[in-house]
Amino acid sequence: MSVYLATDLKAGLLDLSLSFVAEIIAFIAMILVLARWVYPRVMAAAEARQRAVAEQLMAAEKAREQSEQRLREAEAKLDEARRQASDIIEGANRMARQLSADARARAEEEARRIAENARKEIVAERDRALDSVRSEVADLVVAATEKVVGESLDGERHHRLIEKAIAEVGSANGRSGS
Repeated sequence: MSVYLATDLKAGLLDLSLSFVAEIIAFIAMILVLARWVYPRVMAAAEARQRAVAEQLMAAEKAREQSEQRLREAEAKLDEARRQASDIIEGANRMARQLSADARARAEEEARRIAENARKEIVAERDRALDSVRSEVADLVVAATEKVVGESLDGERHHRLIEKAIAEVGSANGRSGS
């Protein structure tokens, strides 16, 4: 059964049938059911999802801030470690320079001491050589005197003669050494 708004049998501009009315009523009923029971749940789920996303964004922002803070702390610790390493290296370099200077001073002192000992040994050896030469000269003088005089000298005369000869040889060496 059809309801016609037009009076003639020809289909007009607006053809209303009972099925069309039933479809409209069903559509309105469906919108009411959706609005009453489904839409609030969908909206609640969407709002919950929106809140969860917002919370996750806040948690991510907080984690980012904490990560940045840890990074700044790690960089500060790294800078401090670098500064300490630099201080340790500088201290070691200072200590090495000091040890080198101490070793150089000890070596110079040892060289000076060795040179001084060598000088002392040279002087002692020269004195021994002079004493040996004096002794030989004294013996030669005694022998020559005995040959010239033809007799032996007593102890006192012998001693005076030796001292005189040594003095003459010493003064002759002093003049020739100058």
